[in-house]
Amino acid sequence: MCFAHGTAGRFLVHTWVNAEPVPRFYPNVVTLTPGEADIAEQRQAVRILQKSNLPGRWAVKDSFRTLDIARLGFEVLLEANWIRKAQPRAATMVSGLSWERVGPGGDVFPASLFSDSNFAMFSAKRDGSIVAGGTFYRSDGVVGLGNVVAEFDDEPAVWRDLASLAAATFPGLPLVGYESGDELAAAKKAGFEVGDPLRVWVVARQ
Repeated sequence: MCFAHGTAGRFLVHTWVNAEPVPRFYPNVVTLTPGEADIAEQRQAVRILQKSNLPGRWAVKDSFRTLDIARLGFEVLLEANWIRKAQPRAATMVSGLSWERVGPGGDVFPASLFSDSNFAMFSAKRDGSIVAGGTFYRSDGVVGLGNVVAEFDDEPAVWRDLASLAAATFPGLPLVGYESGDELAAAKKAGFEVGDPLRVWVVARQ
C-alpha cells in the first residue's frame, strides 16, 4: 500500500520502517522478528523515527507483542490475534450476497495498486447496495486478507465467501491476517485458526 502511494519504506534486518507519512490506518514501523536480541533494533528504529518529526499520531505494529514502548511515549491502540486458513478451497458462496472484483476508483486505493497482479479487492451487494468487502495481497507464499467489512449478521458467511474468493484468485496459498473482537470471532466461526497475539501502538495523545 505504501509503495502504491509512492512511499515504499525500508526493510532493516528485524524491522520495516517508513519515515514519511503513510496512508491512513497504516503503521510507520512493523516488527518482523520476535527474538529478544531483535528488540534493540526495533526500539532504536522507533527512537530514530521519533526524531524525524512525523506529523500527527503515527503507529507501530508490534507483530509479536514483544515491544514495550510506553516509556517512549506510546499507548496501545489495538490488541489482536493473527489468523490463518491453510489453503482454502474455492467453493459455493454462502452469504447470499452478489460479489464482484473491484476496479480502480476513489482516492483510498490508488489506481497503480489495481495494476499489481498480487492485489485484488472484492465487494458484495445486497439489493444494489454494497454491504461487504475485503482486499487480498499475495506475498512470500501467502495471501494477506485485510479491510474486511461486513454487517454483523453476515460476518461468518462473509469470511467464508472471502476464503473461497482467495482460493479462486490465488489458488494453493494459505490465507492470513489479523483481527480482534467480533471480527476475530467471525473469522474463527468461518474456520480460520487463531494464532499468536499482536499489538498496535500509537503515539500517545498530548
